[in-house]
Amino acid sequence: MKRNIVIAVVTAAALVGGGTATALAVSGDDDDASTPVTRTDDDRDDRDDRDDRSDDGDRAAAPGDVTAADAIAAALKHTPGTAVSAELDDGSWEIDVLGKGDTWHSVRVDPGTGKVLGSSKDDEDDAAEVRAALKGTSVTAEQAAKAAAAKGTVVSVDLDDDGDDRGWEAETRASGGDGQDWSVGLTTASVTADRDDD
Repeated sequence: MKRNIVIAVVTAAALVGGGTATALAVSGDDDDASTPVTRTDDDRDDRDDRDDRSDDGDRAAAPGDVTAADAIAAALKHTPGTAVSAELDDGSWEIDVLGKGDTWHSVRVDPGTGKVLGSSKDDEDDAAEVRAALKGTSVTAEQAAKAAAAKGTVVSVDLDDDGDDRGWEAETRASGGDGQDWSVGLTTASVTADRDDD
């Protein structure tokens, strides 16, 4: 009976404490005095707490030493073409590059070192639309990222090719974590606050 109580108490303590407990009850007979031996391993796994982040939390993270413009330059050096978007997501920069024909490349760049972590290729059907939106423009994604950097830390740059208000859309984060959306002109690189009420 005493042994069952000791095991129940140790198990409850392990569950409440969040650690791992191993209980050994050493006894010969229920009437004899039992000597419980308990070993606890209090190495808690805090990864779950760190991994409970939303996409916005990931994007709010500082990009390290590699800016959006730097990441775009690294991606284009690795995969020639036209950069159409860059986003700090899941711990790396992801840059979409339009290559020859309808070929798209997604290039991942380390935000701390600027090294290309990998790339993948896709065939998309909107390449003609993107090329049409960029026709006659003089501001690249890299230049748009540099222009928006005057407003805060750039965490994304994306081509808005819809309607008459075509341009680059940039999102910045202030040091306090507040985000702001900006529009960057395709020919002037002028930066204005995005008033879109989507």
